[in-house]
Amino acid sequence: MIVPNVFIALAGLMGAAGVVLAAAGAHVASGVGLESASSMLLFHACATIGAALALRAEMLWRPLGLAAASGFVLGTVLFSGDLALRALTGNKLFPMAAPAGGMILIASWVLLSVAALVRRRNGYSP
Repeated sequence: MIVPNVFIALAGLMGAAGVVLAAAGAHVASGVGLESASSMLLFHACATIGAALALRAEMLWRPLGLAAASGFVLGTVLFSGDLALRALTGNKLFPMAAPAGGMILIASWVLLSVAALVRRRNGYSP
């Protein structure tokens, strides 16, 4: 199953970026939003890994599980990317990037829940 591995690799990059932004927030530009961007990257990296492992273990209905994992990556990139770019350069990624990323993340959490419930209803039992 190559797809879960791709999500785990992306989560690794998200985690690395989160640590970089945490360091930048502590040493370069404190109090301008890098800490929030870092936090979003770090905990959604963990969520992406969890979704990938749940997909691999067939604990999620695959179409919704893939959508949730994809949303974790896309939403986090939009949200954190916009905050980090704004903090470091004063520019936005594009108008409404952070709110769009946040909405994608909220939807992804809901999709993850539904993917688990649909899979359970359709006969999965651990």
